Amino acid sequence: MSKDLKKLRNIGVMAHIDAGKTTVTERILYYSGKIYKMGEVHDGTAVMDFMEEEQERGITITSAATKCPWNGYEINLIDTPGHVDFTAEVERSLRVLDGAVAVFDASEGVQAQSETVWRQGQKYNLPCLCFINKMDKVGADFEMAVASVRDKLLANPVPVQIPIGAESNLKGLIDLIKMRAVFFEQDKLGAKYTETDIPEELVVSAEHWRHDMIEAAAEFDDELMESYVHDEPIQNEKIIGALRKGTLENKINPLFVGSALKNIGVQRLIDGVTLYLPSPLERPDIIGHKPNDETKEIAITCNGSKPLVALAFKITSDKHGDLYFMRIYQGTLKAGSRVLNTNRDRKENITRLFEMHAGTRKILDSASAGDIVAVVGLKETLTGDTICETKYPVVMESITFPETVISMSIEPKTAAERAKLGDALSVLRREDPTFGCKNDPETGQTIISGMGELHLEILQHKLIRDMGVNVRVGRPRVAYKEAISKEAETEAKFVRQTGGRGQYGHVVIKIEPLFTEDGHYSRKNEFESAVIGGAIPKEYIPAVKNGVMESLGSGALAGYPIVGAKVTLLDGSYHAVDSSEIAFEQAGVMAVRNVLNEADPVLLEPVMRVQIVVPEANYGAVQGNLISKRGMITDSWVHGNMRVIDAKVPLAEMFGYSGEIRGATAGRGSFSMEPLTYEKVPEQISEKILLSYY
Repeated sequence: MSKDLKKLRNIGVMAHIDAGKTTVTERILYYSGKIYKMGEVHDGTAVMDFMEEEQERGITITSAATKCPWNGYEINLIDTPGHVDFTAEVERSLRVLDGAVAVFDASEGVQAQSETVWRQGQKYNLPCLCFINKMDKVGADFEMAVASVRDKLLANPVPVQIPIGAESNLKGLIDLIKMRAVFFEQDKLGAKYTETDIPEELVVSAEHWRHDMIEAAAEFDDELMESYVHDEPIQNEKIIGALRKGTLENKINPLFVGSALKNIGVQRLIDGVTLYLPSPLERPDIIGHKPNDETKEIAITCNGSKPLVALAFKITSDKHGDLYFMRIYQGTLKAGSRVLNTNRDRKENITRLFEMHAGTRKILDSASAGDIVAVVGLKETLTGDTICETKYPVVMESITFPETVISMSIEPKTAAERAKLGDALSVLRREDPTFGCKNDPETGQTIISGMGELHLEILQHKLIRDMGVNVRVGRPRVAYKEAISKEAETEAKFVRQTGGRGQYGHVVIKIEPLFTEDGHYSRKNEFESAVIGGAIPKEYIPAVKNGVMESLGSGALAGYPIVGAKVTLLDGSYHAVDSSEIAFEQAGVMAVRNVLNEADPVLLEPVMRVQIVVPEANYGAVQGNLISKRGMITDSWVHGNMRVIDAKVPLAEMFGYSGEIRGATAGRGSFSMEPLTYEKVPEQISEKILLSYY
């Protein structure tokens, strides 16, 4: 249990793939004494990449949590994935943290996925430090990296350190607050360092950067501003206090520098976490509400003696039972206690409580507000559910996840494997909120869906290797959607007379397309009742809504779900004896089926934001190839001797692109992509897709 909440930090490390997040995390664990041997990602020995799949591929797939001590502080640390296919891991981790460290590659600056994770952090208003990593790498450029954070993320990076040298000449760093040079002893793996006077040739540069830092900090402290304006001596504590205030208000991002691989700068980054990022007490109260009544708000405060409120943010299956990761926001959670899941209205048991260290665990008796723990014993809880005391029910805002964009068929190799496959898929569904699974009524196949090709590949390996289910898989397919392009009205009557009490439901509906501000189809559907004068009794309207929403889920053209539709219930009639919820639900289903073809349905496809880095000499060929894929280049700039291209391209055209880009650039090109939006499929291509469906 945390003794002093002021000295607790809940932080996440986030970045683009290959910026060095896991290496930074390994160094933090080593210097804090949590591990006694440094693991390396490239050797497959990183503690936080504990899954076999992660060690083989050298990437982080699942977020790993640990707790480590630092100079009297305790840090709950979550290392998140950088690959866009595992964006759900980042989303749910940032939802429960109090601050973050964004890691950037010094030779690349802000990359595509850096922008995505930064946006996710801003969505939860997380104070954030920046760490310019890989200053030892060829092409490392500190000023470019700082400028890219400012320009591309619209952030306010304030360097509190600058590097001494770069690339193979990286020697150490200059602390701009103490105005001292810091050199790390490599024979001690950087665990020891010495502070000296700043080398003479760097004094002017250091004074310039310090001046900028104080100017930024002075915005948040009137006394500091007074001293700065009148050129009076400034105490270091004043600068730190002002920077902290600006960081907690999310208006400043203190920026650190170093090379985790070369053991330079990580300890100073951990000092920065304790100095500038908030404790749980310094985060705003979270507002929950009473179950089934969002108007009755309840403030949730970080206080261990109040009634328990916690959020389940991650589930992992384990041979000893499912492990549920929780952030405790209020109260105290004890092993052996009975709690209420307000989202499911179910009472659950917490049998055991653990403090996690990547793949290992330490048993706890209890944990209190501010802590991140794992528990076993829950049965019906899902990601994003609120857990609280049975006598004090409250619901917190859940976690929202992006929609899946890619799917493939999967089937067991033998009849005996069928039941095993069903169980395994339900486990994956519980663990991963971005994993979808349904049966195709046309073919009888099971269709699984995810965030990208790599995501589906990892899920397939999990099924075969971890769960022992032999499966055959089809080729990945795009997860299309459908939409309507004009307004239409219809009515439907569901009437059944079978002797005795019959069934009667009659509805009149209008359907119209819904668009977002940028002119794209909305991803959501809406239902509204405009019934007046009791033409349909109020108790039957939710049943009509259920029928309408169910029918929208199966589309009009090729069975893909309809999005961006608003259905208004205009009128109808009922029978005093024969009307029922089932009858009105079926009337809703029939009405939608009747009206869709009149509303001119169209096919929508996922369009990806793609960032490609290629040698300048290959730019023309790659550009031509993108245009042939129905791609549109939105931006392009030169970075060193490489060309960076931002484009939007339909996902259907991007299968197998990694092989194409390697072939076109002799292995020197790379790309990353993330879902951007859904757009209408051109008519001739839509016809081909629909022909292949039928």
